[in-house]
Amino acid sequence: MEILDLALKDLSQMFRDRRSLLFVVAMPIIFTLFMGLAYKGSSTSAPAADNRTSLAVVNPQPDTQLSQALSAHLGSSDQFKQQPMAETDAMAALNKGEVAGVLIIPDGFNDQAANGKNPQLRLIAPAASAKGQALYQWLRGAVSQLMSAVEIATISVRIQANPAEYTPAFANAWSKWDSASSQNMVQIEQATNQTPAASDWTGGNPYNQSSPGILVMFGIFGLVTSAQILVQERKTRTLQRLITTAMRPWQIIAGHMLAMFSLTFLQTTLLMIFGQFVLNVDYLREPLGSLLMAVTLGLWVSAVGLLIGVVAKNEQQLTLYSLIAMFLFSALGGTWFPLETAGGAFAAIGHLMPSAWAMNGLQNLLIRGQGLESTLLPALALIGYALLFFGLALWRFRKIEM
Repeated sequence: MEILDLALKDLSQMFRDRRSLLFVVAMPIIFTLFMGLAYKGSSTSAPAADNRTSLAVVNPQPDTQLSQALSAHLGSSDQFKQQPMAETDAMAALNKGEVAGVLIIPDGFNDQAANGKNPQLRLIAPAASAKGQALYQWLRGAVSQLMSAVEIATISVRIQANPAEYTPAFANAWSKWDSASSQNMVQIEQATNQTPAASDWTGGNPYNQSSPGILVMFGIFGLVTSAQILVQERKTRTLQRLITTAMRPWQIIAGHMLAMFSLTFLQTTLLMIFGQFVLNVDYLREPLGSLLMAVTLGLWVSAVGLLIGVVAKNEQQLTLYSLIAMFLFSALGGTWFPLETAGGAFAAIGHLMPSAWAMNGLQNLLIRGQGLESTLLPALALIGYALLFFGLALWRFRKIEM
C-alpha cells in the first residue's frame, strides 16, 4: 500500500506541471511527423542506376540482319550492357578500365555467315579476370545460338532451292532461340520459414519506422520529468525522511519506479493511439503484442529513469544524463534508422542495446507482419534489462541510505 501511495504522490506532482506534460506528448508527435516525412522522401525510389558491366562493341555494319539480331540479344542481358564504339575509342576505354572487354565484329560478318563461311569475332578482355571469363562465356553462348540460326536458314535455302527463303528462315530460327534464352528454366519459390520481402523497407508506410522510433526515444527523455522528483526529494531532504520511516529501501525505489512506469506507459499508449488513427500505423493488428511491448518498454525505461534519478545530484545532471541516455540508446538502438542498413560492428553493438530489442519487437509487428510470438523474445530481453537497471538503482540507493 505504501508503494502505491508513494507512486500516486509522484504522479500528482508530475501532473501539476502541465508544460512538462505537453512536452512529453506534443514533442514526440512533432518529431514523429518530421521523421516520417524524411523516411518517405528517402524511400521514394529514383530511377535505378544501370550497374551492368560495360562491353564495348566495334561493329562496322550495325544495320545488317545478323548485327541487329546480335545487338538485340546482347541488350537484353541483366549483367552486361553494350556500348557501340570505334575500335580506337574502345581500346582506350578498356585500358582505362571503363569497359570490361571489347567485342570486334569483322567487316562483312553478315555476308560471310550467309555464304557459309566462318567469320571470326574477337573478344579482347583480361583473360585472368572474373569479368573477362564471364564475358567470354556469355558471348560464346550468344554467338553459338546466332550461328545455329544461320545454319538452319542455310539448310532451309538448300532444301527448298530458294535463296529468298534465307531471311524468313533465319528470323524464325532466331526467334525460337531468343525465346528459349529469355525463359526462366528454374522456378524460384519462397522458403516456407521466411517472410516475403516487402517492396519497401518501411512496409509501405514510413511512419512504421518513425512512430516506434520516436516512441522509444522520447520515452527515455520523458524521464526528465519523472526522475526530477527524486532529485527534488534529495534537495528538500524528503527522501532522507522517507528512509527513516517503516518503508524499506526497495519499497521506496519501487514506488518511484511505479510512478515513472505509469507516465511512460501513458505516453507510449497515447503515441500508439496517435500512430494508429492518424498515421495508419497498425498497432491494433496485433493488440496483445503491442500491449506487451508497451509494458516491457515502460519497465525498462522507468528502471533507467530510476537509476538516473538516484545518481543525479541536481537538475543539470539529471538533464545531462537523460540526454546522454536518449542519444546513446537511440543512435545505437535503431530508432533513427534500421540497424540492418548499418552493418558491421555498429550493427553488432546496436543489436545489444535494449532500445534495439524494443524496436525489433515493434518492427516485427508493424513492418514484418508477424504475430504475438515474435514479441516474446524482445519482451524478455527488456525485462532482463529492467531488472538490471533496477538492481543498480537499488544498490546505489542503499549507498545513499548509508
